[in-house]
Amino acid sequence: MRNTKVKLAGVTLKNPVLTASGTFGSGREYGEFVDLNKLGGVVTKGVSGVPWEGNPAPRIAETYGGMLNAIGLQNPGIDVFVQRDIPFLTQYDTKIIVNVCGKTTEEYCQVVERLSDQPIDLLEINISCPNVKEGGIAFGQDPRAVEAITREVKRCAKQPVIMKLSPNVTDITEMARAAEAGGADALSLINTLTGMKIDIHKRKFALANRTGGLSGPAIHPVAVRMVYQTAQAVKLPIIGMGGIASAEDAIEMLLAGATAIAVGTANFTNPKASEEIAEGIRSFMEEEGIEDIAELIGAVR
Repeated sequence: MRNTKVKLAGVTLKNPVLTASGTFGSGREYGEFVDLNKLGGVVTKGVSGVPWEGNPAPRIAETYGGMLNAIGLQNPGIDVFVQRDIPFLTQYDTKIIVNVCGKTTEEYCQVVERLSDQPIDLLEINISCPNVKEGGIAFGQDPRAVEAITREVKRCAKQPVIMKLSPNVTDITEMARAAEAGGADALSLINTLTGMKIDIHKRKFALANRTGGLSGPAIHPVAVRMVYQTAQAVKLPIIGMGGIASAEDAIEMLLAGATAIAVGTANFTNPKASEEIAEGIRSFMEEEGIEDIAELIGAVR
């Protein structure tokens, strides 16, 4: 029997395959297509203290090898999430990771404290949100802000804290070290890369927001590079993501140093992608004679 279990911030996952926040709802939308019991965990769509309407449409555009989105973290707020989504997810034998967003440190802590007595396993803190008190720059683009918000969230959190890093920075390792200094238990990377698309016939931006987050296979090599660099720079476990569409992509991320991986955009083209990737990793281990998945994690130096 091949051992596919991994440990993430003290939480044991049956396999390293998670769903990426914002691409899987809170599991309910995919429940009829995917057996959630076969996944290591479900990472929910971002949840804020109060309902967020998100950005105006159009807010999705296809691109070569991926897509742009400017959804704006639309969500119904923490109260609806606790009443509706957590009870759904607790029906399954999978770990529950809640993605948290906010516009101020206080907003993040409000949600984290609200979740303190809920049956969830981990918190993923989305620091690509604009910090309204600092003129709109994302928390994740300033190492001092990364360390400060990590420390504050850790202070009020009852579950282990994963900091989700933005790739839209000069040096990803600087942000990773800041999160580690702030007391993070794990890291997620990468979030989307900032991109733009213009409709040449309408001579207009494809997105009402002008810019959006680029995801999909086009960003995979960038994600692998950043995961590798981060794994060399910090001692924290890493959830690697960015353009993972196959077991091969996932294994590449594990070899680069990720302890777990998250499947995002691939869910839109193949709702069963995450389940198939989990099966593909197990098949690869059998073919290669690998007894324990730990043999793969960070094996490339």
